[in-house]
Amino acid sequence: MTDTLFAQLGGTYTQTGDYLLPDLSLPAEKDNRPIGIWGQRRLRHLKQYHKAIYYNLLTSGKLHSHLADVEEQAQDLFYRLVKEYAEKEGITEQLKSTDQMKWVGKMSAIRNAATEIINRELIYT
Repeated sequence: MTDTLFAQLGGTYTQTGDYLLPDLSLPAEKDNRPIGIWGQRRLRHLKQYHKAIYYNLLTSGKLHSHLADVEEQAQDLFYRLVKEYAEKEGITEQLKSTDQMKWVGKMSAIRNAATEIINRELIYT
């Protein structure tokens, strides 16, 4: 058998039955930052709608770091938006102590709005 380019470049094969299959492995990622809900949403979106980007990131060993970056950006943006909207709407700790149900309703609406912005700008782009 003549050497293939893969074999010439140092690649090895494993025989399985009558076939020689190349020994392939993905590059190891050194990034061990946690992936939270935002990163998981981004991963699901890439797998479902942007397969080429997903496989490029996966095979280059950059998928985990991309997801961790999205996670950090989304968390920072979420906390900043919630804080800004709460200040803009006049939601204070005093309101929380006097009318808890009103505070919960307003904060829930603010968190939902911030989530929609993050989904639109970071996750589903």
